[in-house]
Amino acid sequence: MKDIDYEKIRGFVAEHNVLEPTSIHGPEHWKYVERNGLLLAKLNGADETVVRLFALFHDAMRFNDFYDEEHGPRGAELAKKMRGKLYEVSDNQFEMLYAACHCHTTHSRTGILTIDTCFDADRLDLPRAGYIPNPKKMATSHGTKIADLGLKNKVSLKDYRKWIDTIDLNSL
Repeated sequence: MKDIDYEKIRGFVAEHNVLEPTSIHGPEHWKYVERNGLLLAKLNGADETVVRLFALFHDAMRFNDFYDEEHGPRGAELAKKMRGKLYEVSDNQFEMLYAACHCHTTHSRTGILTIDTCFDADRLDLPRAGYIPNPKKMATSHGTKIADLGLKNKVSLKDYRKWIDTIDLNSL
């Protein structure tokens, strides 16, 4: 398979996103979901390609920053439409990507490590929306440990994104 041009996908998604670029579900959020997902994948062995694609597609079809029940399924369909045009992955990888996008707001966990890693990558960026990640609502053991560490260290909402960069991965 060809290497994936993530910047090209990011540009495509940003161009077709109806929300403002400064939206809490926009490009900055996608960047942090990718960062969180890659951190988790390094710890737990989740599929990094799926995690990176999830970061770009999961909120790509939101109509607003509030309640948008169908944005996950729309993001999954966009990923389906762009497969073979913007990127190539195996059938197994695509099934995980599609499921992660489709269900990221309706399922707490699936038991499939890569999908659950995608869920936690998104949840670890909840502070941007005013919510501290709840360890009990995380889907992976490492996501739970990070959320628990955030609570124990009393990390503020505004500092959460920077704080994640300072975590000693060996301590998890």
